[in-house]
Amino acid sequence: MDKQNRRDFFKNLAIAGATITGLSATSANAAPKKIISDDRMGVLVDTTVCVGCRNCEWACKGSHGIDAGSLESYEDRSVFNEKRRPTAGSYTVVNEYAPIKGSQIAINVKVQCMHCDHPACMSACIVGAFTKEENGSVIWDTGKCIGCRYCMVACPFQIPTFDYLTAIEPEIRKCDFCYNRTKEGKLPACVDICPVEALTYGKRSDLIKIAKDRIKRHPDRYEPELFGEKTVGGTAWMYLSAKKAEELDFPKLENVPAPGVSEAIQHGIFSYFVPPVAYFALLGGIMWISKRKDHDDEEED
Repeated sequence: MDKQNRRDFFKNLAIAGATITGLSATSANAAPKKIISDDRMGVLVDTTVCVGCRNCEWACKGSHGIDAGSLESYEDRSVFNEKRRPTAGSYTVVNEYAPIKGSQIAINVKVQCMHCDHPACMSACIVGAFTKEENGSVIWDTGKCIGCRYCMVACPFQIPTFDYLTAIEPEIRKCDFCYNRTKEGKLPACVDICPVEALTYGKRSDLIKIAKDRIKRHPDRYEPELFGEKTVGGTAWMYLSAKKAEELDFPKLENVPAPGVSEAIQHGIFSYFVPPVAYFALLGGIMWISKRKDHDDEEED
C-alpha cells in the first residue's frame, strides 16, 4: 500500500467513524435498567428439607419450552455421581452431598442463577442486554446480545451458559426467575412443584426473617450463615444448610458487590454506538492498517 493510498484509507476510516458516532448518539443508550426495590422477591432454599427429587428440574424445563421428558425419568439418582452445573438445556440442577457427621440423610442443593442485587453479568455486558427488574429478577434481552460472553466470565457463580448449537444467533441462557410467570402472580415453576416445600417464595426481607428464626430455634440443625443474605451485596436466592456454603461447592465470596469497574467504561463507550460491531470493526481496521504498515516498512528496508 503506497503512502497516498494509506492516507486515503485513514481519511475514509475517520469519516466512517464520525458518521457512526453522529447517527448513533441520539438513538442508543446501552445503560441497563437496574431497580433495587424494597419489595423485591426472593426464594429461601432449605437444604435440610430437600429430598433431591429433581421435580424442580423437570418443571423448569417445561415452563421454558425445553424438552423435559417424563417426570419418572428424574427418579434416576445416578446423576448425583458427579457434580453438575446449569447448561443451555437445564437452567437449574440439583446436586447431592454427603450427610453431616452422625446423620444418614444426604444434603441436596438446587443450583440456578442467584439473581444478585448488584449483578456482575449486567455490569460486564457491553450492550446493556441484562436488567435487574423491580421484582428481583435478573433477565436478559436476546435481541441485544452479541454473543461476547463477558457475562459468563464475570458471574461469580459461573451461571450464564451459551447455546453453542445456535452460535449464528447468539443466545445466553440462564434461569430468569420465571419472570413471565411471576409478573402474572404465579409462583416460579420450581417453587410451585416442590413436594416438600424446600423452596419458599416471598418478599426477600420476609424470607430473611423466616431464615433467622429457623436458625435461632434450631441451632443444631443449621449453620448460622444465611448464604445470599449479604453475599456479593445480596442475592434473591438464599440458602439454609447444615454445612458451610463452601462445603456445598458455593464459591467463597465477599459481602461487597462483585467488581463492576468495567460497567461505567463499557456503557459509556456503547451509549454512542448503535451497533457494537461497528466499534470493533473500526478498531479492527486500525489494527489491520498498523500491521500492513509494519509489513510495508519491512519490505522497503
